[in-house]
Amino acid sequence: MPGSTPRFVTDSHMRNPRNEGIGLTANVVDHAAIQAAAMSSGRSLWSDARRRFLRNKAALISLGTLTIICLACIIGPWVLPHAFDSADWEAMSFPPSMVNSHFWGTDDAGRDLLVRCLIGGRVSLTVGLLATISSVTLGIVWGATAGFVGGKVDAFMMRIVDMMYAIPYLLIAILLVTILGREFYLVVLTITVFSWMDMARVVRGQTLSLRSREYVEAARAIGVSTPRIIFSHIVPNLLGVVVIYTTVTVPGVILTESVLSFLGLGIQEPMTSWGVLTMEATPWILLFPAALLSTTLYCFNFIGDGLRDALDPKER
Repeated sequence: MPGSTPRFVTDSHMRNPRNEGIGLTANVVDHAAIQAAAMSSGRSLWSDARRRFLRNKAALISLGTLTIICLACIIGPWVLPHAFDSADWEAMSFPPSMVNSHFWGTDDAGRDLLVRCLIGGRVSLTVGLLATISSVTLGIVWGATAGFVGGKVDAFMMRIVDMMYAIPYLLIAILLVTILGREFYLVVLTITVFSWMDMARVVRGQTLSLRSREYVEAARAIGVSTPRIIFSHIVPNLLGVVVIYTTVTVPGVILTESVLSFLGLGIQEPMTSWGVLTMEATPWILLFPAALLSTTLYCFNFIGDGLRDALDPKER
């Protein structure tokens, strides 16, 4: 009708440069917002976790202390003038002194205690790390397979875990070490056999909650094989839990090795470990390795607490 406002937008109005500029600006803003959101979500896990971990003073101090202990155990025996198995017959059971560079004293055979503590730290930390890596790897594979496949396979695999829990751990460990021998790798194998079940249970529980996610269903729909789904989609999303639990497993493994060595079933002379050194009744021989062992265990526990708090999704 004449004088009325047209109901339809004309072609010239649609091509108005002002309207095109407004639409283009809106699109750019929306696109920038989407990119910013994507970038934010992309770095929301590890970047935020690192920031929260760096704010945890106890975890940082523990990490620094553990680093110093590890470096001292690696470098110290090369720098100090005494070998770990050489005896000073003039300074047997010698208390801490600056004489002959026996800063932490000597044992009943005249061997320098400082060097033996550092060598013992090498052995205890190596056993702890190797046994932890082996047990964590076995637990991840076992738990992820059981949780993802489910059904009778899950029931069968977890009943094996339950039976392993029912076996008296220390008694069987003593039996295995007695039968197989007391070599370094046999001690690692013995500890690994009985330290993977907790990780398997934790991973299975997390896998049960992940196997129904959209990306797992999409991988199934396009025909991705079960092993590839487990190792490409399930295991990477368990990394946070695995890292936290690994820091809890290491001190337990080190303590187990120390107990076996204390009972005379672990590392044997002339090689030593913190557990072997704590067998001595002399005050300074007991004090220094026990202090190093306790400090290392506390450091791992504080680091584990810091990682748990940093990776906790409730704190994000």
